[in-house]
Amino acid sequence: MQQTPYFGRRLFCGTAAAAAASAAGLLALSERSHAMTQATQQTGADGVAIRRFHVTVPEAELADLRMRINATRWPERETVADDSQGVQLATVQALARYWATDYDWRKVEAKLNSHPQFITEIDGLDIHFIHVRSKHESALPLIVTHGWPGSIIEQMKIIDPLTNPTAHGGSAADAFHVVIPSIPGYGFSGKPTTTGWDPEHIARAWVVLMKRLGYTKFVAQGGDWGAVITEYMGAQAAPELLGIHTNMPNAIPADIDKAAFSGAPAPSGLSPDEKIAYERLKFVYQKGIGYGFQLGLRPQTMYALADSPVGLAAYFLDHDERSYRLIARVFAGQAAGLTRDDILDNVTLTWLTDTAVSSGRLYWENKKGFFGVRGVTVPVAVSVFPDELYPLPRSWAEQAYPKLIHYNKLDQGGHFAAWEQPKIFSEEVRAGFTSLRR
Repeated sequence: MQQTPYFGRRLFCGTAAAAAASAAGLLALSERSHAMTQATQQTGADGVAIRRFHVTVPEAELADLRMRINATRWPERETVADDSQGVQLATVQALARYWATDYDWRKVEAKLNSHPQFITEIDGLDIHFIHVRSKHESALPLIVTHGWPGSIIEQMKIIDPLTNPTAHGGSAADAFHVVIPSIPGYGFSGKPTTTGWDPEHIARAWVVLMKRLGYTKFVAQGGDWGAVITEYMGAQAAPELLGIHTNMPNAIPADIDKAAFSGAPAPSGLSPDEKIAYERLKFVYQKGIGYGFQLGLRPQTMYALADSPVGLAAYFLDHDERSYRLIARVFAGQAAGLTRDDILDNVTLTWLTDTAVSSGRLYWENKKGFFGVRGVTVPVAVSVFPDELYPLPRSWAEQAYPKLIHYNKLDQGGHFAAWEQPKIFSEEVRAGFTSLRR
């Protein structure tokens, strides 16, 4: 469809204030004063408005962020020589020093604004998304969903490899039209004011979004919460959805999931690959996702994340053991797939949009576990990265996905694969959907 730009707005202030902002070409986006510019309106295939989006963070907000970082009240260091008590003091202090002095938000702001961004309303909520059409008209439409504590920033590295494959070792036949939405409560999407925006609701909303953009056939991809949402899309099996790709497959057999959650020894009869996956999953439940249980029970209690940027950064770093150690190496001066800017781009976006608490509510909304089988009936492609929370064995993938069309175990990459290993990730997405293009 044509992408006639329209710069719309979400109002958090009175009519008079909005009119004044409009005259200056900037309109308030959130309580922390983000801004977008105005242009002409575009209408989706269903007649609903699609508004072009542009972000410009006022310098005062960035100055306030640096002030808060410098005013951090530090606790004493951990009493152990490793990370068994959590994110280590030296790591967070190194992060804070860089964040307050050398980090430049304007670089990622320019990257965001280099891509066509839009906002449209679905079920009463503003949904923000990036939409990049390939120059290859036969491209396959693809919706890619991020997770927690993530954002669309994680997926920006894969946009050009997927939309412009001929510049990245692929062919025109590998091209995708790419849509990357911000999950409700995350980034520049609206924050739900009522309950009900669970992963299944979001899955339905993504189908509405793709149809509104004029796509009658499309595929979907996701990791972390994006994987859960994408697999619910596969279970709901809208006729427009050709298939899905996941890099965090929800395919743990129910009895295995229950045993791992309880901390029981590995059941008898497991293959070597299944035993490895079981032990890793058991560790995740026991030591790896404390934030998931906390946010699943009492997300509103996390006021400190909205008040302290360093507290927010530390909480985000402690996602899982393998990811944390990769990130800690970055702030110790080692190359590890990600850069300091990569990590702080994501944390800063959450801080500036004040979405630490609203994003965490997705855990409370979810009532059906993290890793269990969803009942997907559409074709499924699976990529298993070695430092994912658990390396899913092919045997479990075959049980969970009756239409498994691709399964591959990679040599490098972790939970945030699109962010950390965009080249490998993009190649996997291309390979995973190849058979659906025929």
